[in-house]
Amino acid sequence: MAGRTATVFSEEEPSSAAVGAGAQGRPVTLPTARPGFRAAALEPPRRALAAALRGLVALVYPPVCVACRAATGEAQALCAHCWGEIGFIERPYCERLGTPFAVDLGPGLLSPAAIADPPVFSRARAVCRFEGVARELVHRLKYGDRAELTLTLGRMMAQAGHELIAEADLVASVPLHRTRLWRRRFNQAALLAGTVARLAALPHEPALLARVRRTRQQVGLSRSQRADNLQGAFRVPESARRLVEGRRVLLVDDVLTTGATVNAAARILLRAGARQVDVLTFARVVTDA
Repeated sequence: MAGRTATVFSEEEPSSAAVGAGAQGRPVTLPTARPGFRAAALEPPRRALAAALRGLVALVYPPVCVACRAATGEAQALCAHCWGEIGFIERPYCERLGTPFAVDLGPGLLSPAAIADPPVFSRARAVCRFEGVARELVHRLKYGDRAELTLTLGRMMAQAGHELIAEADLVASVPLHRTRLWRRRFNQAALLAGTVARLAALPHEPALLARVRRTRQQVGLSRSQRADNLQGAFRVPESARRLVEGRRVLLVDDVLTTGATVNAAARILLRAGARQVDVLTFARVVTDA
């Protein structure tokens, strides 16, 4: 796909704007210590040392593709083959739901689904379709204890959701019920939200939403059944209401299927006083019907 590379850069880069800059490799001469010497002067040699250490680690543990384990040039990256297997979602798409259009009919168009049944949230964006390599990555993250994948997926999400990030005041995530969190040991949505928030230099509020009712698994339920299943499932704790009021919230999850979960969560945030709720996921289910 034009304009994309298969590299996902390492955690040490300070922001999405710095991705791809890399170390320059120039020799650095330390100034003589003196009163008022600024700590910032130590930054270039620290970067050089960090780059050298990463190079040493790469010699001992060569980087591999996070999907197929083939050799790659960078850690936490996809190989060219796996990158090409991901169905990235780019414009033209519905500006409300983020679902792709087969034909570009001009900017600002809404899909029939967004017109017939408008969501509670303002906009949704996703990196790719929930299929093939993308589905495998999500399953490894959720069920295979591959929490380190949140770095790779989160960086891709930050790029896909840059328009939403530019308008957001804070980042939150769709919570798990405590019993499910206990079994899984981590909330993949919260880890993804943390990566996105770090890259965007936005506050991350993992406790902004609480899941107060244990719901059935959504898999296999119809759209209406999913909505009924989520009635009363979320709330904003009293201690978090001051963080919500008047704020534009970027709500993060791993996969968007029918939108019932993020719709229910967005409704509670808006009732608590949020000014706007946008949704960012790694993948989304896309039907061709």
